[in-house]
Amino acid sequence: MGEEFTHLTDSGVHMVEVGAKPDQKRRAIASGKIFLDESTIKMIQAEEIKKGNVLTTAQIAGIQAVKNTSSIIPLCHPLSLTGIEIDFDVNPTFITCTCAVNTLGKTGVEMEAITGVSVSLLTIWDMVKAVEKDEDGQYPDTKISEIKVLKKEKI
Repeated sequence: MGEEFTHLTDSGVHMVEVGAKPDQKRRAIASGKIFLDESTIKMIQAEEIKKGNVLTTAQIAGIQAVKNTSSIIPLCHPLSLTGIEIDFDVNPTFITCTCAVNTLGKTGVEMEAITGVSVSLLTIWDMVKAVEKDEDGQYPDTKISEIKVLKKEKI
């Protein structure tokens, strides 16, 4: 791993200059999981959550998050995105979210993909929190984990 901190100079933090780099097709894929009570998963599948369709709402939130990554992560460059895909795989005790992001640009889109996954999973939690809470108002079965970049490539 590189030891040079490209975003830190003697004068402080800055966003790296990428203007001289050529535009290139790039793609990144990230994934993560949210663990929920089995009864909550069944309610999601049956579209019985009072706030609405959980996965559609999470998908829209994830897409919005990808598009706003440079606004919420200070040193990310604003990018012209060419495609965003967010998919869910529903299992009995967890949901896996996968986010693929494409661009024609000067930097990679892995942070955008991670942001899409993270916000999608947070949105699921928000949508189901009323049924996930125990009698003490806690979330003993709810957990977001395993957020990672599966692939980053120039295509």
